Amino acid sequence: MRAIASIVLLPLAAVVAPAHANEYLSVQQAQKALFPEADRFVASPVLLSKAQREAIEDKSGLKQRWDKQDVWRAEKDGRLLGWFIVDKVVGKHEFITYAAALLPQGKVRGVEVMIFNETYGDQIREASWRKTLEGKTLADPFKLDEDVPNISGATLSCRNVMNGVKRLLVLQQVALREPR
Repeated sequence: MRAIASIVLLPLAAVVAPAHANEYLSVQQAQKALFPEADRFVASPVLLSKAQREAIEDKSGLKQRWDKQDVWRAEKDGRLLGWFIVDKVVGKHEFITYAAALLPQGKVRGVEVMIFNETYGDQIREASWRKTLEGKTLADPFKLDEDVPNISGATLSCRNVMNGVKRLLVLQQVALREPR
């Protein structure tokens, strides 16, 4: 009986090989890539209240999964350059960890993919695709094939990172207001 089980299960083990995470950038590397002129990154994690989470979901139309969002102030000579935010979205089955740089005016400065766990869809790491998110504001449609191109074979990765960036712009409005 064991011999039969081995004959049947061994080929299945080869087919169901675990996916490997590809870590492309550390937090510090992504910070320097998105805000190269910054001389300081100040950890400013945001603990969202239930009301803030609901406001983010209402304004973005997307679920805010986390109560805590990892955020850093990017500064140069004590002046705010923008916000560096690390976020996760689901690709097809696994999380994609990415960083977004947001300017104080509510505009995307850039996006970097930090960790990609999926088997397919890592084309979103290409600079040409990520560049399409630069300059986006909440006034933009955030629609695949309208203002953000879709990549065949990476549709879920494209859609979910795009939506995540939109949600972070709303988070900035709701929770990252600068004192006047």
